[in-house]
Amino acid sequence: MGLLISVGLPLALAIIMLTLGLGLTLADFKRVAIRPKAFGVGFIAQVIVVPIAAFGIAQLAGLSPELSVGLMILSLCPGGVTSNMMSKIARGDVALSVSLTAVVSLITIFTVPFAIAFSVDHFMGSSAPPVDVTSIAISMFLITAVPVLIGVAVRHFAPGFVANVETVATRFSFILFVVIVVAALATNWTLFISQLPKLGPAVISLNIVLIITGFVLALVLGLSPQERRTIAIEAGVQNSTVGITLGAILAGSGAAGFSAFALPAAAYGLTMYVVTLPVVAWFRHASRGEALNDG
Repeated sequence: MGLLISVGLPLALAIIMLTLGLGLTLADFKRVAIRPKAFGVGFIAQVIVVPIAAFGIAQLAGLSPELSVGLMILSLCPGGVTSNMMSKIARGDVALSVSLTAVVSLITIFTVPFAIAFSVDHFMGSSAPPVDVTSIAISMFLITAVPVLIGVAVRHFAPGFVANVETVATRFSFILFVVIVVAALATNWTLFISQLPKLGPAVISLNIVLIITGFVLALVLGLSPQERRTIAIEAGVQNSTVGITLGAILAGSGAAGFSAFALPAAAYGLTMYVVTLPVVAWFRHASRGEALNDG
């Protein structure tokens, strides 16, 4: 199990991030300068609002220190391919969704290690494991940024190849995601069941709060209906695979199985669909009314 987590888990995440990169182009990064307001609102929602909401819910829910840290780790992981797909189904602004995914996924290399160090110190105090900020940053660079950049390069230089493999790669990535979530829950099943009365409401509440906050923030700041839908989804959808992997990195190679740090991300990976898909369906239905009004 130790080898599976220390080698297999980062490899699986790298494959998932490579698939994310295959769906990106250089234009997705350049779009940030073309549409700064919409991107800025989405960036604030993902990088600032989401962790603050997670911090508040961790305090209110009475989670154990390890689960509180795990919830904070989850909040630092932007949605990835899943949020892009949901934004498309919801008839949101897919280009904005992709740009947010592209940029925020790379920026987290610098923000996440320090946020993890703060969370561990705050929630665990003297019982906190040592946090090597540099090591976490390097690990994130190797298993998230490098695969994404490779994917972008492959799409740029071999678009025909990407067109042939992208669908298969996306499906394979989803299978890897399911396997990782199930494994994280299964190896901590006793702890998961004992903490479910607190952890379940915490992750569901977080998801609901994030979707509402993202939507209201975009509404108040005058963004279009499409942009509002996208930012609500981007705020509410987190990349559980990254959260689980970061939890394993924080626990260290000596952990026998997935650590408690990974449980919130694993639980969120399941409940996220239960909470978000009805919202996506409602967004899609609402967009039809907008089209009729415009007509």
